[in-house]
Amino acid sequence: MVKKSLLVGALIAVLPMGAEAQVSVTIDGLRDSTYAGGQPGNVQTINTNFGDSNMGTVGQANGSELDNGVGEFGSSDFFMFFGGNLESNFNKLEVFIDVDGTGHGQNALRGDNPDVDFNGLNRMAGLTFDSDFAPDYWFSISGDGTNLYGNWAQLLDGGSGAGGYLGTTTYGSNGALSGGTDQGVRFTVNNSNVAGVGSGTGAASGSPGDVATGMEFAVPLSLIGNPTWGQGVKICAFINGSSHDFVSNQVLGGMPNGSDNPGNPTNVNFNQYAGNQYFVVPEPTSIAVMGLGLLGLFVRRKRS
Repeated sequence: MVKKSLLVGALIAVLPMGAEAQVSVTIDGLRDSTYAGGQPGNVQTINTNFGDSNMGTVGQANGSELDNGVGEFGSSDFFMFFGGNLESNFNKLEVFIDVDGTGHGQNALRGDNPDVDFNGLNRMAGLTFDSDFAPDYWFSISGDGTNLYGNWAQLLDGGSGAGGYLGTTTYGSNGALSGGTDQGVRFTVNNSNVAGVGSGTGAASGSPGDVATGMEFAVPLSLIGNPTWGQGVKICAFINGSSHDFVSNQVLGGMPNGSDNPGNPTNVNFNQYAGNQYFVVPEPTSIAVMGLGLLGLFVRRKRS
């Protein structure tokens, strides 16, 4: 019994540091079972105050919500899936990635970042994240129900940096882009969700963790500094207005019950809200699932 307990403890201790779970993901706007060992990842806490879509089509949506979010590492790509809807009126999905803790990046967004999407990134200057979150990279997508468009930028300590238009694709596609500067990024959206959270600012109704259609990305690891599975990459994602100008209450990690849309990004400070308005990859659940799998493999080998 003592030996088995020591083994379990050793697995749990070693997994975050050394084990690297490289998965295969199909980019199509559907949550693959390979994400987080089949778990939904971070689950939304409150209903949406940006419209609860009821159209049920792959392209068109008349509301936006973020029901769940999860990330995974492939051999050469970082995959992200966000269950929910992105209204087809050019509302933005803003995704901020912190690959190295608060050592570098921008805890408060600067106003001298790359001029991307008609200077939309700098429209958010002043937005302040939780004190232990300083993103190093930004990705943003939006669409009109037929075509999707994406942008990205570095968030360097001193501003400037690289960034630009990634290109366009269609809803439910394999994420291949055209018309932009090729960075190897792929993304798509499947807007068919009609479940998930309800409308308003109350505690999340429905089953947001079950939503398996939404927004999906594949980002080359080399584009975001080659993070590794064990270092604890952090993601903050939220729905924003069509001009990057009005933050909704759909944030992952979720906001407290009763939270209205924060509004003007310049005035948003996530430290004013309880909990973490970000989540960590890998999720603790995926670490546990992998640990149990390795333990099972060890036990089977001992018995054989």
